[in-house]
Amino acid sequence: MTPSFEDFFAALERRHRERLTFAEIRRALEALSSLYVERRGRLAEGKVFDGAGKRAAFALYYGALHFLLLREIVTSLGASQPAPRRILDLGCGTLTAGAAWASQCEPVPSLAGVDQSGFALDEARWTLRTLRLAGSVERGDLDSARLPGRDGAVLLAFAVNELPEEKRERLRTRLLAAAQTGTRVLVVEPLSRRVAPWWDGWASAFCAAGGRDDEWRFRVALPDTLKLLDRATGLDHRELTGRSLWLPGR
Repeated sequence: MTPSFEDFFAALERRHRERLTFAEIRRALEALSSLYVERRGRLAEGKVFDGAGKRAAFALYYGALHFLLLREIVTSLGASQPAPRRILDLGCGTLTAGAAWASQCEPVPSLAGVDQSGFALDEARWTLRTLRLAGSVERGDLDSARLPGRDGAVLLAFAVNELPEEKRERLRTRLLAAAQTGTRVLVVEPLSRRVAPWWDGWASAFCAAGGRDDEWRFRVALPDTLKLLDRATGLDHRELTGRSLWLPGR
């Protein structure tokens, strides 16, 4: 049995507060949130993981929120039954989104992550160990990674919006083809259309292939530290939101 989210988050907090105070993480989160909200063009420059504070803030805040949101989406879609044999998390970051999906499955599938960031991959390995999940991570490109076949699943959580248009369109073609051979595909992005102006085109293609396009709002109970970090960003994540595209595979 995989540990609960509460146990995982407690371990995550211990990990990142060994060398940083809460105030340092909070200040780094304010800078990180500014990148996402006001200066998204600098994401491609690698500024997200620039400095220990931002790395800790990303893992502790965004990583935890991604876990909670994906857990709710997967449950609502019924995406864990039957359990996929393998889940490939493309642009995995700290792997919490993929881990959330895997933790809802019985039997628990193996989990693979692909990312370009060395920090993210180190953190993803820690996520696997802490949640006692079988799997591996590797450095690679989202649009060229080998996709799982029948009985496998592909996840892209908050990753497609960071791709240039050419790579994004190439990836869409590959995902649609994989779904035709039995691979399940789940794409998750923020509700904001400003972040994902390409969404309508993807949604039309996914729905034409037998998939679905959903918007989500979930009320969740947050750990105290997440509540405090929420205040630092001026946000309120007692309600988690997002949109998803889902292809159940054939």
